[in-house]
Parts: sequence; structure tokens; C-alpha cells
Amino acid sequence: MGVDDKSKRRFLVASTSVVGAVGVGFAVWPFLASLKPSAKTQAAGAPVEADISQLEDGQQMTVEWRGKPVWIVKRTEKILADLKSDPLIAKLSDPDSSVTDQQPAYAQNPNRSIKAEYLVVIGICTHLGCSPTYVKENDPHDLGSDWVGGFFCPCHGSFFDLAGRVFSGVPAPTNLVVPPHTYLSDTRILVGIDQDKGAA
Repeated sequence: MGVDDKSKRRFLVASTSVVGAVGVGFAVWPFLASLKPSAKTQAAGAPVEADISQLEDGQQMTVEWRGKPVWIVKRTEKILADLKSDPLIAKLSDPDSSVTDQQPAYAQNPNRSIKAEYLVVIGICTHLGCSPTYVKENDPHDLGSDWVGGFFCPCHGSFFDLAGRVFSGVPAPTNLVVPPHTYLSDTRILVGIDQDKGAA
């Protein structure tokens, strides 16, 4: 067998291997894709994973769980300090989150969270279901000179702080709902899985 024959054989074996690997990939892909929950399953309540690694201080991101927007906000040290300030607490209807069905037990604290720097809430006003707007302290607004950031519902004028706690004297009767969630790592949150009990 000549040198040219050996080169041709190596080329044919390598080409066949590559084509075979591509064929296996095409055959396996539908199976792997079928393991991912469908949009219908996710809407029905399948847990949703959120990557928070790129979230910057003061920034908000939205994921969808059970057809609802879930907001994740990375809070700064100033925001956390503001949440404990007496002037803000005096404006709140339920500063201690005493309506227990508005959050899991592990989020019934001043920050309404597992980790203080991250707020996780369902972005639906508890009045008539509108979606409030995230308004930072330094954003252009006409919400008053003492506004330290939070959520404003433009439909009927309800206000919530950056723990999702409702202000007194507004149409919304209760705080924003904290969904069941848990941390898979420092950069990944799973919404829909209760930290203490499993899937909601």
C-alpha cells in the first residue's frame, strides 16, 4: 500500500467520523430538547432559573413564572439602610410583613428576602393587577423630594418601597407578593422552588 493510499484512508476515516458525529448530534438533539419544560409547562408553574451574575447595583431584571413577571432587584447598601429608616417605615401600611401569605416565612423580615441584597417579588400590584414601575431615587420623577426609590403603580397611584412593602393610604391593600424561591449558587436563583419545602 502506497503513501497516497494511507493518506486517502486516513482522510476517509476522519471524514466519516465527523459526518457520523454530526448525525448523532442531529439524532440526539430532539431528545434533549424534549427534556426542557415547554412554554405551557412553565406557564403552569414549572420553576424558572434566573442568572443574576450580570445584575448591577440598583438594577432590576424580570423573569416570567406562572405567566407573571417576577422582579429581581440588586439593592445597594444605601437602599438597605433606607429600608430601615424611620421616615420610610412611618409611611408603610405593613412594615413588618404581618400578612403572612404575602411572602414565605424565610422572607418575613425587614428586607423581605433570603439574601439582603436581592429583592425577589411578583411585579403585580395587589390592588387590581396592574404592573407598577420601578422608579429609582435618582430617576426623573414627581413622586416627592423624599422619594428614596421603589415601585409606583400608574393605574391607581399605589406606592411600594424596595422591599415591596405597600405605603399607607393607597388603593393597594397589601405588600407585593414574594414568590417561593431558592438560591442554587451566588449567581443563580430558582423561582418556584420553596427554600424550605420544595416546589410550590
